[in-house]
Amino acid sequence: MTCHAVVLIPGDGIGPEVVEAVVRVVNATGVAIDWRRAEAGAAAAARNGTALPESTIDAVRAAGVAFKGPTATPIGGGFASANVALRRALDLYANLRPVRSQEGVPTRYQDVDLVVVRENTEDLYSGIEHIVVPGVVESLKIITERASTRIAEFAFAYAEREGRQRVTAVHKANIMKMSDGLFLDCCRRVARAHPAIAYDEIIVDACCMRLVENPRRFDVLLLENLYGDIVSDLCAGLVGGLGLVPGANLGDTCAVFEAVHGSAPDIAGKGAANPTACLRSASLMLRHLREPEAALRIDRAIDRVLAGGGPRTPDLGGDATTTRYVDALIAAL
Repeated sequence: MTCHAVVLIPGDGIGPEVVEAVVRVVNATGVAIDWRRAEAGAAAAARNGTALPESTIDAVRAAGVAFKGPTATPIGGGFASANVALRRALDLYANLRPVRSQEGVPTRYQDVDLVVVRENTEDLYSGIEHIVVPGVVESLKIITERASTRIAEFAFAYAEREGRQRVTAVHKANIMKMSDGLFLDCCRRVARAHPAIAYDEIIVDACCMRLVENPRRFDVLLLENLYGDIVSDLCAGLVGGLGLVPGANLGDTCAVFEAVHGSAPDIAGKGAANPTACLRSASLMLRHLREPEAALRIDRAIDRVLAGGGPRTPDLGGDATTTRYVDALIAAL
């Protein structure tokens, strides 16, 4: 039996609770994991003076795979985001967020099944900004041919591998003609090399409207960093919220899997955290580790519990604790 090395980063707030839920469920599948604990986030910053210690970066480089809980980032000041720093340090250029309807979770939309592919390393998230004069701040949007081309290649390769039919590039090139225009040029060039996959384009504000009108019209959405961050959270809202949607940050040599929700400090330590998004992310991780049967068992266990009226946490309308919900999932395995 192969034993997979995985760096485990608990994070802040509810992070340690939902990450421990992942460890319990993944271990229950029988897959052998060498969990190697490391730290990042606000707690790490308080202990080490940095939200992302070099030892954590080195550990992920060595293992090639990490599972990460949510980390806190101050708003308007303080230390820089551990998430952004980790993606830059490891060149995790592709953010993958599958969004699917969950049976047993009532929403106004049914049969949603789309994927958000977000460029992860540049755009306004490059963090290049300065004060021009007092009262005027300039932020620079960085779009490069290299990053735009490789995220487009990732999206089309993913669509082909997963049997998807269409890739839609989302942009604002009607206003940002040079930056978003370059992004579209790269997407079009890659699309021509993948004729089996349909390709179209949509302006980001129109995309948001049409997602709310009818999300089933979309398949794979391909976006720059900022648009991808916003649109992926919108998509999560279509299927029941951030507590259900998984995420993966992927590069050529490393992969970091995490839920897309925040650290929720208001419920930390109360045993009410919903680990579903983390568990779906763990399923993505197991597929990455070439353990598809274990991944499928986790997905089916979640479906059985939620669709069958089993225990659910308060955010999903139930009263179950995190532990009780995880116990039900393990039983369903």
